[in-house]
Amino acid sequence: MAVPAAGPRRGRGRRPLAEVRADVLEAAAEVLMAHGVAGFTVEKVVVASGVSSATVYRHWPSRGALALDGFRHAVGDQVALDDTGDVRADLERFITAFIRLATQRPAGPVFAQLIGAAQTDAELAGQFEHHYFGPRRRDAFALLEKAKERGQLRAGADPGLLVDLIWGACYIRLLLPHLTDQLTEDFAPAVVDQALAGLLVPTAGEETAGKVTEP
Repeated sequence: MAVPAAGPRRGRGRRPLAEVRADVLEAAAEVLMAHGVAGFTVEKVVVASGVSSATVYRHWPSRGALALDGFRHAVGDQVALDDTGDVRADLERFITAFIRLATQRPAGPVFAQLIGAAQTDAELAGQFEHHYFGPRRRDAFALLEKAKERGQLRAGADPGLLVDLIWGACYIRLLLPHLTDQLTEDFAPAVVDQALAGLLVPTAGEETAGKVTEP
């Protein structure tokens, strides 16, 4: 992902809040992608955006919260979970989209850095839960519950455990440097198949194919 050099943005007079926020987010995205989490500071964003530090802190309570919003602004909503009625295919598409994001540069390494920073930044951790992990986890639960209602998954399937199995495997490969090169698009169908093994209810055609015809 090419990142243009951050430059100051100067407004004239009082500007609409939406315009000010857009300038801050654009500057935050540029600074974050250019310098990573370690080099990300509110001061750099203030200089690049031309917005006062008081205004920035009024809307973003911490450096981490601003960095996460800058990341979301930079990458958009590349990882969305749609329910088409085919739970296996929907999960594969979702995991493939996540892997594509995680292996982009500089977005993937920056995402891993943000997750690491959230372990010691309570505000950033809260923002992650509110704006990223929480919504996606709820969407995944809803998808799996609907699959159970449709009879695609066995009644005893645990959505929480399934989510942890699938996403946990992805995050391990993202966060452990010696495993990052194994986070490929081929991993998506493999991890979904392993997680759903024994939980998918066979279709009528699959049940027929599995029967042995007596001579």
